[in-house]
Amino acid sequence: MTDTLVLPSTPVPDVPVDASDRTLPRLVRDTLPVALDVAIEVAKLNGVCIHPIEIKRLDTHTGMVEPFDVPCGATKEAKCPPCAKRNQQLRRAQCREGWHLEAEPIAEPHPATDDQKWLIEFRADVQAKRDTAERDGEEVADWDEAIEGIDAEINASGMRGNVLGGRSIPKRSRSTRRRQDAPDLPKRAKQDTTLGRTFNAPDGRVYRPSLFVTLTLPSYGKIRADQGVPVNPSTYDYAAAARDALHFSKLVDRFVQNLRRVAGYDVQYFASVEPQKRLAPHLHMAIRGTLPRAEMKQIAAATYHQVWWPSVDEVRFQGDHLPVWGERTERAEPYPDGQTGDYLDPTTGELLPTWDEALDQLDTDETAEPLHVLRFGTQVDVQGVLAGSPDADQCIGYVSKYLTKSLGDTLDPDDPNHQARRDHAARMVEALRYEPCSPTCANWLRYGVQPKGAKAGMMPGRCKGKAHKPEHLGYAGRRVLVSRKWSNKTLREHKQDRRAWVLDMLGLPDETATDPHRYVWRPVSTKDPTRTPLAKRLLRGVANRHRTRARLAELQARADGRPIEDLSETTGLEVAA
Repeated sequence: MTDTLVLPSTPVPDVPVDASDRTLPRLVRDTLPVALDVAIEVAKLNGVCIHPIEIKRLDTHTGMVEPFDVPCGATKEAKCPPCAKRNQQLRRAQCREGWHLEAEPIAEPHPATDDQKWLIEFRADVQAKRDTAERDGEEVADWDEAIEGIDAEINASGMRGNVLGGRSIPKRSRSTRRRQDAPDLPKRAKQDTTLGRTFNAPDGRVYRPSLFVTLTLPSYGKIRADQGVPVNPSTYDYAAAARDALHFSKLVDRFVQNLRRVAGYDVQYFASVEPQKRLAPHLHMAIRGTLPRAEMKQIAAATYHQVWWPSVDEVRFQGDHLPVWGERTERAEPYPDGQTGDYLDPTTGELLPTWDEALDQLDTDETAEPLHVLRFGTQVDVQGVLAGSPDADQCIGYVSKYLTKSLGDTLDPDDPNHQARRDHAARMVEALRYEPCSPTCANWLRYGVQPKGAKAGMMPGRCKGKAHKPEHLGYAGRRVLVSRKWSNKTLREHKQDRRAWVLDMLGLPDETATDPHRYVWRPVSTKDPTRTPLAKRLLRGVANRHRTRARLAELQARADGRPIEDLSETTGLEVAA
C-alpha cells in the first residue's frame, strides 16, 4: 500500500494579508485574489463592459481630443455578461413595445432630396451614353466603372437598393405545387393592416388579444424526460436531427408566409430560437393579433420546406482519397463565380461537376426527390395574451430567457446528467461534421460536387461554417427574428431611446443631436503606444457608472421630495447638494 501525501489546508486569515510582503508562504500567496481579476468582477457587478473598445473623440470646435470607451456589444454572456444583459433588456423592450400596438405603424420612406434626384438624373444620362457606345461596338469598360461609382454615390446619399432593381443573376425556381402528403391551407381576403381583431366585452371594454406560440421539431427517437438524452443512441436519428437544425430557419420563414396567407393581414412577430433539453432548436413567437388555436395548429401541420440540393447518399471521397485542386489555364480572367481552378478525381483526373452544374442536372431529372423535407412536430403550444397582463410579462421574459447563451451553453457542469448530455451533444456534432451546411460548404467534395466558389485547400469535415461549431449545434441563423413593422423602430432607434432617457434624467444636452458634425471619432489601434491599459479603462468605466448612479439617486430623491442623503458610502462619490 502506497502512502498518499496530503497537503495541509491553508486557513483563510481573519485580517487582510499584505500581498506585497515577500516573506509570505507560497501557498498563502497563491490563495490571494489577483487585483485585475477583482477589477473585472467589479466591472461585471456594475454593468460595465469588460472588453471595451477605446476610441478618441476630436472636437472640431475646440481641437480637444478625449478618450472614450465604447461597449463591445457582445450578445453572449460567455464573452461579456454586462453587454449581453444590456442586449437582452433591449430586446425585451423591443418585444414589449410592439406586441400590442393599437395604431398602425408608419413605414413610409422619406421623400427624396434634391441631391438624390440629381444623382438619379446623372445616372440616367451616363447609362444612355453607355448603351449608345455598346450599340456602336465601342469599348464600355470605362462606362461600367463610372456607373459603378455612381451607384456607390447613390447608396452613400441615403438611397437603398439598386436603381435598376431586380437580380443580376437569374433565380432558380422549382414547381410551387404543394406536396400530396401536406394538408391544404385555408385562405382569407388580404387586408392592408398589421393590427389584429378587437373584441368587445359586455361591460363595454375593448380587448385586442395577441398570441404566444411555441413550435418544435419532430421526434428523432425516444428521449429520457429527466435527462434530455436518447434512450437508445444507436437508433436515434442524428442525421435527420442535424439536417433539421441546419435548415430550421427556412422552415420558420415558410411558416410566416403561410401564417400571413391564412390570417388575411400583414402579421407582425417577435421570435427567438432557443435550444430544447434534447438540444434541438425550437421557436417562441409573439404574434400581434389572434387566430383560432385550431387554425394555428393546422398552419403548423401544413408547413414544410424542401431542400433541393444534390444527393449525399453516396460517399465518393474520404480518408486519403480526396479530390485534388488544379488551376484553370484555359482562360486568363477568373470565371464569373470567382473560381480560379477545379477539383479533380485523384484517380481518373475527371473534373467534378460545379455547384451550378449539379443543380442543372437535378433540375432536368423529373424523378428527383428533395434532399430533405422539414416539418414541425406535433407539439404546438398556442396561448392568448392580453396587453399589460402578468402573462404578457411572463411571455416576454420567456422569449428572451436564453438570448445571452449559445445553443450549446445549456450543458450545465453541475447537472448530474452532464456527462450523458455531453455525449449526446458530441454525437450531434459528429453527425454535423460531414453534413453540407450551405452551397459553399467544403463537405460537398465528399460527395463528388465542387462547392460554390470553390478554392484551393478545401477538405471535407473541416468546414469553418458557423453551423458546424459545437456552440451552435447546426443552427447558423439569427437567434432573434423581428418583422419590419413590429415596433416601427429599428434596434438602433431603441438604443437611442434609452440613451435619450438617461441624458434627460441627468439633465445633459445631446450634443450629437444639435451638431452631428462637430465630433470626429477614431478607433485606437491595439498597436498604438498611447492606448490606455485595460485595467485603467475598467476603472474608468466603474467610476463613470458610480457618478451616473449617484446623480440618478439625487434626482430621484428630489422628485420624491426626500432629503438628499450622503451617498458616498454606497457609491464612493460625493453628491452635490
